[in-house]
Amino acid sequence: MPLERGCTQIYTGNGKGKTTAALGLALRAVGRGLNVCFFQFIKGGGKYGEHLAAEKLAPLMTIIQTGRPGWVNTSDITEDRKVAQEALVQARQLLTSGTYDLLICDEINGAVGFGLIDVEQVLELISARPEKSELVLTGRNADQRVIDAADLVTEMCEIKHYYQAGVPARSGIEM
Repeated sequence: MPLERGCTQIYTGNGKGKTTAALGLALRAVGRGLNVCFFQFIKGGGKYGEHLAAEKLAPLMTIIQTGRPGWVNTSDITEDRKVAQEALVQARQLLTSGTYDLLICDEINGAVGFGLIDVEQVLELISARPEKSELVLTGRNADQRVIDAADLVTEMCEIKHYYQAGVPARSGIEM
């Protein structure tokens, strides 16, 4: 059953939970029979728990991981920008293909923050969203112009985090 009306949502802020909230939305959508693509920017290499879950939820949920292994090379973003630009083209094709009811662009705001994608390109992506498709953009420091173009914006605010007490990322919780 396709959506009657799609919206653009943003999950941003310095707190934990942006990707997790998007995954929760994806799970709800799959439960209702919607086709979901969880498209990860700047998260190349490594299998996270969500990848294992998506394998069990296929064919309704697909995860596409893009980016180089490791983290963005902030001293020279040339290669990371090239990979992110190619990923953005792919994300736009997926959004406009009619294949997916929900497209989540995980860490796209982070890609903007690193200079890998331009704000104008994200605004073009939002403008390309078909009327009956949902688009979710995650990542810290969403640009105000992107926030203004969205229908829903949630900011995760860190109050306290166990990382500060030395608790490392845990399998099944953070990864």
